Amino acid sequence: MGITATVLSVLLFKPTATKQTNIIRDYETIKQSGIIRAVTEYNSISYHAVGDSIEGFHYELLKAFAQEKGLKAEIIATMSLEERWNGLQSGKYDILANNVLITAERQDTLLCTNPIILNKQVLIQRKARHENDSLFVNSQLDLAKKTIHIVKDSPYKLRIQNLSHEIGDTIYVKEVDKYGQEHLLAMVAYGDIDYAVCDESLAKASINEYPQLDMQTAISFTQFYSWGVHKNNTALLDTLNLWLDTYKQTQEFKKLKQKYYKE
Repeated sequence: MGITATVLSVLLFKPTATKQTNIIRDYETIKQSGIIRAVTEYNSISYHAVGDSIEGFHYELLKAFAQEKGLKAEIIATMSLEERWNGLQSGKYDILANNVLITAERQDTLLCTNPIILNKQVLIQRKARHENDSLFVNSQLDLAKKTIHIVKDSPYKLRIQNLSHEIGDTIYVKEVDKYGQEHLLAMVAYGDIDYAVCDESLAKASINEYPQLDMQTAISFTQFYSWGVHKNNTALLDTLNLWLDTYKQTQEFKKLKQKYYKE
């Protein structure tokens, strides 16, 4: 998927701004309404357009949950982390249904479901042009004095700051608020920036489109990724956890994970 095509696709699904006041809906209210509202990220893993249809790991997982509970799923996709986060906190959405990284900091502001996927963060850079290419990062130690681009407000910032302490040198971080992870990946491929960090699964999904990229340097250990709900929505969290724990044992889930994560 090229940059222009992705932007146009996202615009089609970007929610219209409204001034309505939302409330945090508990699970009983959701059941009575018959509708579960979720927001996810627009990318090749979570949610994307294929011809006239929609596909994506989190999109299909949400549909399976809604069907099991007799609900209609209203799913919005946006690349903006800020839009997704603010929408959950305001009650516009009931579920933040993309790869939410479980961290101690986030547990103070939202509730995370039981783990859904294991993933890790990797450095995105162009392959070395020659043996002594000074731009090419062979190990985390080579990140000293380099500038890494990440999505604005991403938890990756904290990981890079910790990594800077680990290597005993400065790693500069530039946050980008207009693009998602796939756009940063494309910007590295086309030489607009030199380094970015994104989820390994997303990087692997794009490897055929950008063979000039290297994604072998891990930035983090393998970590748990989940969905998120508002910190006061314990009933919805319990319902999701009970369903996820059962559904993850099914062949349907294994096929879904294989389809998008190639596991």
